Amino acid sequence: MPRKKNNNGKWFPAEGKSLNWRKEEGQAKRRTAALASRNGNYLKTARALQALANVNSGPKGDRETARKARADATYFFMKHRQKRSK
Repeated sequence: MPRKKNNNGKWFPAEGKSLNWRKEEGQAKRRTAALASRNGNYLKTARALQALANVNSGPKGDRETARKARADATYFFMKHRQKRSK
């Protein structure tokens, strides 16, 4: 039985949900849309944005997307920690 070729290309698994995140939008609008897509859960939003940033880093990635997604992920991780410590 022949084997299927392994797809080693980078891709972002949407898992049925879009982040509604666009690098062209302003910071507040990006963060509001991303948080709304994850039903207000800071941790899930941060993890999704971190995954997006990781996919877009590297020699063939979009550095602007990676930088903005990582900054937004860091923001949501911080918000999650603040909420948890209350």
